[in-house]
Amino acid sequence: MDDHIFYRNLRKTYPLVDRGEGIYVWDKQGKRYIDGSGGACVVSIGHGVAEIRQAMLAQADRLAFAHGSHFSSEAAIDCAERITRLCSSPDLNRVYFLSGGSEAVETAVKLVRQYWREVGRNDKYKVISRWTSFHGNTTGALALGGHTGRRKHYHPLFLHTPHIEPAYCYRCPFGTTPEQCDLECADQLERTIKYEGPDAVAAFIAEPVVGATAGALVPKNGYWQKIRAICERYDVKLIADEVMTGVGRCGRNFCLDHWDVVPDLVVTAKGLSSGYTPMGAVIVKEEIHSALAQGSGSFVHGHTYSQNPLSTAIAAAVIRYMEEHQLVQRCARMGDYLLEKLRDLLQLEIVGDVRGLGLFAGIELVRDKRSKATFDPAVKVNAKVAQEAFANGLITYPGGGGADGINGDHLLLAPPFIIEREQIDDMVAVLRSAIATVQKEVCVIS
Repeated sequence: MDDHIFYRNLRKTYPLVDRGEGIYVWDKQGKRYIDGSGGACVVSIGHGVAEIRQAMLAQADRLAFAHGSHFSSEAAIDCAERITRLCSSPDLNRVYFLSGGSEAVETAVKLVRQYWREVGRNDKYKVISRWTSFHGNTTGALALGGHTGRRKHYHPLFLHTPHIEPAYCYRCPFGTTPEQCDLECADQLERTIKYEGPDAVAAFIAEPVVGATAGALVPKNGYWQKIRAICERYDVKLIADEVMTGVGRCGRNFCLDHWDVVPDLVVTAKGLSSGYTPMGAVIVKEEIHSALAQGSGSFVHGHTYSQNPLSTAIAAAVIRYMEEHQLVQRCARMGDYLLEKLRDLLQLEIVGDVRGLGLFAGIELVRDKRSKATFDPAVKVNAKVAQEAFANGLITYPGGGGADGINGDHLLLAPPFIIEREQIDDMVAVLRSAIATVQKEVCVIS
C-alpha cells in the first residue's frame, strides 16, 4: 500500500492501528496495547463507548455541519450548558468553541486583549507565561510556551513574551525544598509584572499541573492561591490552560478546583471530547463577555469549525457519560492507586522522581539520583524507555528538556478513567521492565 502521509517523525515506522476498546488499542497485526497515556492525554472515558457512537450518529443523521456565523444549534447550547455546570464558579458561564487546544489558547489571549480595549485600557497587552510549559503548536501558542525544543526552529516567527520560572519542586529554580520554600516561584510573577509594567500586563497563563514538558509537575499548596492574589492585585487576568488537566483528568472537574482557585478564563480540549472528535473550548467569566456585549458587540475572531453541531453533540455525550458513571470521582480513586504503584519504581537506579494528581502522573529519569544529574540528550533515554514499553504493549508519552530546556527525560502517563487496579498493575509491570532494560544500556554508556 502506497503511503503518502507526511508523518511527524520521518524516520519512524508506524504500525497500522485497527481498533480500540476500553483502555486497549489493537494494531492490524492483532497486537494489543494498553493506552497508558490516553493517546496524548486525550482518551478519558475509554475507546469504543457505544453511547458516544449513538450520539454521533444521531446528530449526523440530522446535520453534521452549520457555520457558527449563520446558526446556533441545540447540540452547541446543550454542550455549553454542560461545560459551565462543570465549573466551580457560576461566573464562568460563557463558552467559546474551537477545534483543539492550540486554537483555544490563542482565542483566550485574543479575547483578553480585546476585553482590555473594550474597557478602555488599550495599553494592557502583555501575556506572561512560564518556562517548562506547553500551550500549543501554533505560533502564538508556541510563543507563550516554554519548551526550547519545540520553539527553537520558529523564533523568528513569533514575538518575545515574558516568562517566569515554573513551580518545579524536584528541581527548584530557587534552590529550596517544598518543606522550606516560601513560594518564591509565585513571587516571581509579581516581580515580573512590576518590571513589565502593571499597566501593560493583560494576563498570566499557566497549566495548573505541567504536562508535556516535564511530566505532571504538581505545585506546592498555596502556589495557586498566591498567583490568584497577585493577579487580582495588579488587575491581570488569569488564564488556566486546562487542555490536559481539565474535565476530570486530575480527579476534579478542573484541576484548579483542588486549590479553590477560580480563573478568569479556562482553556480546555483533549478530554473534553475524549478523542471522539477534535474539540476545544474557552470558558469565560461573565465580566469579559459583558464587556464585549455592551461595547463593540462582537468578538473579532472565529474558526470554520467553531460551534460545529456534530462535535458539540459528541462532547456533550462524553460529559454526560462521565457524569452518569461518576468517572471524575473514579479518576481520583484510581489516581491514588496509580501513584502508589508508580512509587515502587523509585527502587530503580534511573528513576529520580514520581509525581502526579489523579490519573495524570510523571516519572523523571536521571543519571544520578543524589545530584539529580540528567542524561545527555543525545542518548534519548525517554524515547528508549517509551520504545521498549511500546514493544511490550504499553503506550506512554515521553518527553525531554524539562530540566533546563535542553536536558532532562521523563514519561507522562494518563490512562483512561475506566482503568482497573489489575490493569494498572499490568501497566506498571511493563514500565518497570522497560526502565530496567534501558537502565542496563544507559548505565554502561554513562
